[in-house]
Amino acid sequence: MQNPRQMTPQSQRPRPPREKKGLPSGVWALLGVVIGFLLPVVACGGLFFLAVVGASATGGATPQTVHPPIAAHVRGPLSGPAVAIIPVEGPIVEGRSRGLEPSTVAAADDIIAMIRAAKHDKRVKAVVLEVNSPGGGIVPSDRIYQALKDMNKPVVVLMRDLAASGGYYISMAGDYLYANPYTLTGSIGVISTFPNASELLKKIGLQMTVVKSGKVKDFGSPYREMTPEEKAYWQHVIDQAYDHFVKIVAENRHLPVGKVRELADGRVYTGTDAKDLGLVDALGYEDDAIAKAADLGHIADVPRVIRYEPYTSPLQALLGSTAWPGLSLERAFPWNQALMPSLQYRWLP
Repeated sequence: MQNPRQMTPQSQRPRPPREKKGLPSGVWALLGVVIGFLLPVVACGGLFFLAVVGASATGGATPQTVHPPIAAHVRGPLSGPAVAIIPVEGPIVEGRSRGLEPSTVAAADDIIAMIRAAKHDKRVKAVVLEVNSPGGGIVPSDRIYQALKDMNKPVVVLMRDLAASGGYYISMAGDYLYANPYTLTGSIGVISTFPNASELLKKIGLQMTVVKSGKVKDFGSPYREMTPEEKAYWQHVIDQAYDHFVKIVAENRHLPVGKVRELADGRVYTGTDAKDLGLVDALGYEDDAIAKAADLGHIADVPRVIRYEPYTSPLQALLGSTAWPGLSLERAFPWNQALMPSLQYRWLP
């Protein structure tokens, strides 16, 4: 007689348990360690990002914090009489540079701080104003110009790629002007822009109700077209600023006002043409400008050359000037300036 176990069909016999597929327990343990390590890093990174955004919005300092500019040695002896280079890089704007990109704009307060540092440093005998700017606001341009005029030390201007409009205006404070043969300079004139979104608002069915105390209280509004009377009024304001610009050029370049008006139609000139027209003194390069400044500053030996830069916070130094280009509020919202009418000594190609 057969054993009952031997008579059990094969399909009914119990099957051995299947082995579970998946990652070995050691791998899961390793992943747990990695995640545990990364969580605080991510948390700190988030806090760091918020700090960066806050620094971008506020400038990274309280209003009471005023840091002197940094003077870096460039070449020549480590001591003795010096020629100081003051850079003017980017559009000229009011206030101080903000956020993590101090070199994207020429902030008037930063530049004036460098000018005053050079003025009060007895070892600095002359200044090279290094201009690479399309210009900008009339008020900050004039403030920089007045600070240079008040310095009572020789100023040699070195024009780089661009020294147009407000960049040329501040150059008028120089005792001697150098331009590269292919520098774009000039653009003597004034401009204002007023966006008009009235047709766009009509298309989307949006109407704006304005309650005002006077008929020109909403002058320059983007919600309607400017009237002929308003255009004439603003042209008068533009003409005042333009006449002042022409006067500054005529006085400092020793040119007749009529001649300057002929040149001041807003166009830019190459350095070569500017030299022929009397808008600059010579064509040259950095070594030429430094040598001229040393001569005007009565430095007999090889001059010590220093370069001023705006104060850089530890956060800026850590990240670098181009590490977080998207955090600049001006870059993130360029339209906010377009909606703020202002007078500009600025070249808009």
